[in-house]
Amino acid sequence: MQASQSVVELVAAAQATAKTSEDRISELLKQMDGSDARLAELREATRALELVAVDIFTLFESRMQGHFKRGPFSRKLKSMLIASGETDLADRFHQYYLAINVLKHGKGASYRELLATPSALYDVKHPDEVATDDADTAPSLIDISKPGFFDGLARTLRDAYHFLETA
Repeated sequence: MQASQSVVELVAAAQATAKTSEDRISELLKQMDGSDARLAELREATRALELVAVDIFTLFESRMQGHFKRGPFSRKLKSMLIASGETDLADRFHQYYLAINVLKHGKGASYRELLATPSALYDVKHPDEVATDDADTAPSLIDISKPGFFDGLARTLRDAYHFLETA
């Protein structure tokens, strides 16, 4: 039986997978001709990137939950980071938490918070920009395909991991 991968190894593997999706998105944007087929390919590549982001963040929370007795992991980590003077990491972690929460759950408190406090990490779409409620065809409420989004997420998760492991 093989030993399970460390959080850092899992983040690196997710980052490599995300890079494939990001490269595909970039390629499709260069070739964009407005055809339904290209739009469908772009949506598929974007959705793949979103799924990798949700999966690695969820896995991170699951693996690191043991650092706290119970309760909402992300809020507890943010509070701990702030109390330790790690405000930049706390802010980055919170911004990624909100983005992942919106990808997972759609409109809700996290989405409203993102609308009220825009981030340079991703674009938040106003409700008027989201045309359909069909989950299979609807565009996401946020756009995480900006260059650097996943690298920033990976760096933030690694930083949070090292913080928790040394705290």
